[in-house]
Amino acid sequence: MKWLEVSLELPGELVEPVVDLLTRLAGGGVSVLEQPKDGQTAGSLLTVTAYLPIDSQLQAARQRLDEGLWHLSQISPIPPPAYRTLAEENWADSWKEHYRPIPIGRRLLIQPAWLDLAPGSDRLPIRIEPGMAFGTGVHPTTRLVLAALEDRILPGMRVADMGCGSGILSIAAAVLGAGSVLALDIDPIAVDVATKNLAANGVGEKARVDLGSLTELQRAVARDGRGFDLILANILADVLRDLLSQGLAGALTPDGVIVMSGILEDQTRELLNACQGGGLTLVETLAEADWRALVLKREPPPDTGGGEYR
Repeated sequence: MKWLEVSLELPGELVEPVVDLLTRLAGGGVSVLEQPKDGQTAGSLLTVTAYLPIDSQLQAARQRLDEGLWHLSQISPIPPPAYRTLAEENWADSWKEHYRPIPIGRRLLIQPAWLDLAPGSDRLPIRIEPGMAFGTGVHPTTRLVLAALEDRILPGMRVADMGCGSGILSIAAAVLGAGSVLALDIDPIAVDVATKNLAANGVGEKARVDLGSLTELQRAVARDGRGFDLILANILADVLRDLLSQGLAGALTPDGVIVMSGILEDQTRELLNACQGGGLTLVETLAEADWRALVLKREPPPDTGGGEYR
């Protein structure tokens, strides 16, 4: 079978709706890669690429794509997509052509699993094979969480990674000294990809991946008799609001910290209101282009002498 590659170069605020549209049409998966601008990643355009099978359904898929992009362009201008035809043996690896190691913060290096580590590097490598799961390290939301993680992690911490995708944040937490990591995702493909990435990075013993979301997180708290010191949640803002309303903050230990990303600048205020309702206090806001990451701390209730608080 041959495949039609569809690619668009977009600013960050347009990536989410276009990826959503392409995911519904593309049988060959969707990838998001960043194109550095003058050697810098901040403020860069993101290239969204999808692969449509060239079969009897291609014409209908192209029509739905054109209609969807037209509707989105009524909100904000969208450049026309570029197309090229790929043979079966080339499509799965074509998106890797421009993927390179990415230094993050002071100590981390996102290392593509298919490339050799450069000799003499003093950074901690995180080897990633994204597959069809979100989380290659090139998106601003991922980089913001990694930067916050580097500043907040302490040896032996109990960490949870909500919506783990490729497992990149879980691996980073483990190599930076976490005592244990619970990675959760509702997508079975992500669970499989993350499990393989954890094993490839040699952290499979201290980090595990489970299928699930908040219910599984709360079960882990009940089972182990304690909350998490640090929760990482790089998900959509709407999902974050839902999780907060369902008690996400309650899975933290007293003075525990949560890092939330996947948030556009104009979504920040509404999400902060939801955080306050959950007993969370803003500690820091990290920004890159239009994206924000919020670092929040759980405030323990007043000590009334009524027993242990977890």
